[in-house]
Amino acid sequence: MEPDRLAQLLGVLSLATADRFRSAIEDSLGRGGAHAAALVHLGAHSGESVQGLADVLRVSQPAAVKIADRLAADGLVERRIGADRRVRPLRLTARGRRAAGRVLTQRGAALDELLSVLDAAEREALEALLEKLVSRLADDRPTALTVCRLCDRAACCGGARDCPLAHTTA
Repeated sequence: MEPDRLAQLLGVLSLATADRFRSAIEDSLGRGGAHAAALVHLGAHSGESVQGLADVLRVSQPAAVKIADRLAADGLVERRIGADRRVRPLRLTARGRRAAGRVLTQRGAALDELLSVLDAAEREALEALLEKLVSRLADDRPTALTVCRLCDRAACCGGARDCPLAHTTA
């Protein structure tokens, strides 16, 4: 069987995109790993618990505690007292909201640079194909939250656009 060239091209593009993406995000935040995803997720889902953050980031609960501790030490996240006092909801500080905005800006710039070789018609055609592919990445809300942990919701789901994963909220 001959290798599938389309699959190979997609694999190369995915890996190169992830590398550029990671580099841009780490440069904007000064921290690697899941810290940027935690900030972006908390920007969209303020009040998330550490366990909820662990689930979205697909890390252990102790790892999520360490991430939350580092972000809190950096002045980006604050822990509040929850309704039942056992859960401490996480919220971005003003500084954290600005940092999350920088992450999304740097992420967007890295992706825009990659897409700059396409003309308007090519971009439109690719967008439709990507929406179709993205819509199949999750069948439930928890998986969708993980897939979209670094999503710029204003760009993806704003105005007349529907989120390709909107079917997971039904």
